Amino acid sequence: MTDITKLAVLVSGNGSNLQSIIDSINLGDISAKISLVISNVESAYALTRAKKENLNHAFLDHKKFSSRESFDHEISKLLIKHEVDLIVLAGFMRILSKSFIKEFNKKIINIHPSLLPKYPGLKTHEKVMENKDKYHGVTIHLVDEGLDSGPIIAQAKFKTSKYKNIDSLIVKIHSVEHKLYPLILKKIVDKEIDLLKLSGKNFKCYEDGFDF
Repeated sequence: MTDITKLAVLVSGNGSNLQSIIDSINLGDISAKISLVISNVESAYALTRAKKENLNHAFLDHKKFSSRESFDHEISKLLIKHEVDLIVLAGFMRILSKSFIKEFNKKIINIHPSLLPKYPGLKTHEKVMENKDKYHGVTIHLVDEGLDSGPIIAQAKFKTSKYKNIDSLIVKIHSVEHKLYPLILKKIVDKEIDLLKLSGKNFKCYEDGFDF
């Protein structure tokens, strides 16, 4: 990676995690630049956030591509054009093809709203409530060919006892995500975390109330 790490952020929705990364970079907390924001949803507010910051951004409609691989190939061309070092998935609601993951091996990270390996996929908050779990939290992991199955980089957890419904749980999860993602990105950029050597076994799990 270069001195200033070039990030691409892939999003499908509101982009609140994108905003937390933008804010941290603007504050000088992360020695990186967002070289590109890509969304597969034209109306995603994340693209508006990118425009406000004068960031390079692109909308790619996956429905116009004949296959997952052809869509991912178009993303790949943009990433190469912008010389991206690290791909950050921030609410990107697409499963990436095996060929794409192989091309960018150990250069793709994702944030997931559960304490993996518990509850990969969707409806994690509902599952936590249904099962009356004592803890809920967030996982940042490397992306591999499985569903939310890549080596874990870090987690943050909190007790669920004071959150009586899914809405309040989601608000809490978002607040944790907005702290954890910039924190871990900083550690990756500063080479405190080496993605090439990551085993996923000895990761740090932050407790509620953790700080930068």
